[in-house]
Amino acid sequence: MKYISILILLIVSASCQITETININSDGSGSIEIVQLRDENSYMQMSGEKYSREEAFKDTTYVFQEFITKYNETFLKYTPLEQQLFKSYSTVKVNIKKSSFEKEFRNTFTQDFNKVSDIADLYKTERYASDLKNNYALTAENDYFKVEYSFEGKIFKRLVSITNQNQLQKEKEEFKKLGAKYSALKLTQSYVLRYHFPGKIKSVSNEKAILSPDKKTVTAEFLLSDCMQNPEMTNLEIVLE
Repeated sequence: MKYISILILLIVSASCQITETININSDGSGSIEIVQLRDENSYMQMSGEKYSREEAFKDTTYVFQEFITKYNETFLKYTPLEQQLFKSYSTVKVNIKKSSFEKEFRNTFTQDFNKVSDIADLYKTERYASDLKNNYALTAENDYFKVEYSFEGKIFKRLVSITNQNQLQKEKEEFKKLGAKYSALKLTQSYVLRYHFPGKIKSVSNEKAILSPDKKTVTAEFLLSDCMQNPEMTNLEIVLE
């Protein structure tokens, strides 16, 4: 399936915890890690008796460059612009674990960077890897938003922009219809941004942001399903002293 159905998306977002962590060094280099963890209690409530019959096991680790190398013949068929996009993911490391026996479903994406603007939109990593493997058109381009980062002078920005308003509206309508089905359940669906800076933070644009005692770390937590319907709510502008 080249595009995830909204029903699957709803189930995943309503039973998932996502943590996005960025560490920035004094020279502007650093690392980013995104962890997507299925919350087992939430998923059990939603899947009912199917939960105990679930059979899955996968534990895979790879670096995106391995896909470019292995499927180089396919890679060369893409336009220069598309090839450049794939190369921006070359250093991304991925670990996918799905174990119904251990009841652990976790995706981890990490990337080291020389400057913040080099950070790839890691949420699209698996689909781009699948595109290379299967010789697809760029399926992640079907997304209705994109995530970018910048750090110039003392100003850091996390910029989420809508790329397809029609698709966003469709997503909102489906969430509204299907969301009522799970409204009575107590679900864990957190989306946490946690960013560490080399200097003290002077101000943060987002009202959900909380500073650490030393003012070098900012944390913002959102409801994941809200973010899926309004991605721009996770925009951040952080000014350092």
